[in-house]
Amino acid sequence: MEIDKAYIGTTEDEIWQQIATDINDDTLEYRAMIEQDDKHVMLDIDIDLGGGFEGGYATTSYSAPVANHNFKFAVHEEHFTDEIGKFFGMQDVEIGYPELDHHLVIKTNDEEKVKTLFVDPKVREVFTSLTDFDFGIHLHDIEDSDEKQAFLELNIEDGITDIPTLKELYHVFYTVLLTI
Repeated sequence: MEIDKAYIGTTEDEIWQQIATDINDDTLEYRAMIEQDDKHVMLDIDIDLGGGFEGGYATTSYSAPVANHNFKFAVHEEHFTDEIGKFFGMQDVEIGYPELDHHLVIKTNDEEKVKTLFVDPKVREVFTSLTDFDFGIHLHDIEDSDEKQAFLELNIEDGITDIPTLKELYHVFYTVLLTI
């Protein structure tokens, strides 16, 4: 994946002042590496308007490498099929925040650790309102190696170019990244 831009800053405001000069409502494809403190976060916006018989698609994602290969979790918005799965015994961790427990399906290998990810009220607020997304730790192959690298990823099925929304999502993503 080729990076369009790289941003380095010590604060979120400093970084987002730089990004705001590059992204606008007409942006269809954008990839940037954001370096804050010792963390490297990739922002990827991909909007394909389609044409003819194609319907198009749009995605926005944040990803960052994480060192902890042992902790795993996956979060997505609850759908009708999840209700059926729960009836048949599908795992869904309840974290003690009703607004999230009724909106999200959470799977993990460490229930106590995953609960700490949602302690921040802003994190809970964003994930309560977020739709069409998946969030968690994913393993990816390392090129020319048999090893895998763990990444924290937030994938949203929407092409978001609104700077305040992107900044809010980054803040929540970065907050969770610091917790892992």
